Amino acid sequence: MKILSVLFLVSMAPSSRQLTCDNNLRRPEYSDISVECGTASIGLAIQICPVVYTGYNESQLILNNVFDNWECKGTVDESVSPPVVRFTFPINATNACGSSFKTTSAPGTGIFSDFSNIQTVNISGAVRSQDPTTGIVTYNTELSYHYSCAYPLEYLINNTQVDVSASSIAVRDRNGSFISTLSMQLFSDINYTLPLVIPPLGIELRSNVYVQVQAVNLTNQYHVLMDRCYASISPYPTSSTFFNLFVPCSRDPMTVMHENGDSQHARFSFAAFRFLEQENQTVSTYYLHCITRLCEISKCSEFKQCNNRKKRDVDSAGVSDATTLSSMAIVTKNDQGLMSKEEAGPSSRSEPGSRIGLGIAVGVLAVALVVGLAAAAVLYRRLTHR
Repeated sequence: MKILSVLFLVSMAPSSRQLTCDNNLRRPEYSDISVECGTASIGLAIQICPVVYTGYNESQLILNNVFDNWECKGTVDESVSPPVVRFTFPINATNACGSSFKTTSAPGTGIFSDFSNIQTVNISGAVRSQDPTTGIVTYNTELSYHYSCAYPLEYLINNTQVDVSASSIAVRDRNGSFISTLSMQLFSDINYTLPLVIPPLGIELRSNVYVQVQAVNLTNQYHVLMDRCYASISPYPTSSTFFNLFVPCSRDPMTVMHENGDSQHARFSFAAFRFLEQENQTVSTYYLHCITRLCEISKCSEFKQCNNRKKRDVDSAGVSDATTLSSMAIVTKNDQGLMSKEEAGPSSRSEPGSRIGLGIAVGVLAVALVVGLAAAAVLYRRLTHR
């Protein structure tokens, strides 16, 4: 009877293709949906065999009640086992197949503990079945597959990665990250066209270094806003010696902000310096670290206002919690006005000694001459008295 009931359900299910479900014909489960939270789009994969078992096919799975957009339709993928229905839609508030966008704010923790307003955008929705029954009652179970992707909008940029916190809601929730879209580059010109090339002996002190943090392939509803950039002698954002180039509402006089929060790249420049801790070394080497926010275009101006920030404590507490890779090293010359003994040439080392030796020789000769004259005078007087 069980086999007959399964065959009866399959025969009732409208189908547009011959599926190979084998042993996967069963009742739907919460784990039948998987979610991929990408940087430009969100992908859903729903196992089709439980859908067929319930009495539906892929054309009757509707994403967020959007019926008239073919880009929001699901397609069957039989290249995987078990086969799935795939939905893919862009992360764009104006064209996300009816997904709901909700931005929440909370006080920062860890490396972001200095900020009172850390934002996260949550993108959610559901795929529901459309019952083809036209009568008063139906024997088909209503299917509802919920998804949710949470994207933090604050990142520590060292040309690499960031840890993302986890959460779980509805049927399937995933955490996404825009970190792969972000990169930091150094340039030597104000037009940001010539990459900075650092010679082995370092760049000259006070020469301008131009820094750009850029988002590539990022949904166009966000801009890049740098909250803080600092330099440290460690390639990692640890508690080693550091120097703040700028923090909210404050910047070093030698740092110039060119663009921030106005597009999908942020730019500033600073004059090359050296760390006094490295004064006995031929060159001074340090690394840049930038805490960067992705802000909604309509909200970016709010984060530029000082009254939305905590007063920053000049302390690196919490920075060591991040796990990152190093940005490129910046190497500056340690110019010295006087040469050291090792740098001085042979002639310059021997010149003082030569002068001292010559003075001693002249003195000895003078004494000998005086003694000789005195002896000659005494001898002359004795000879004349005889």
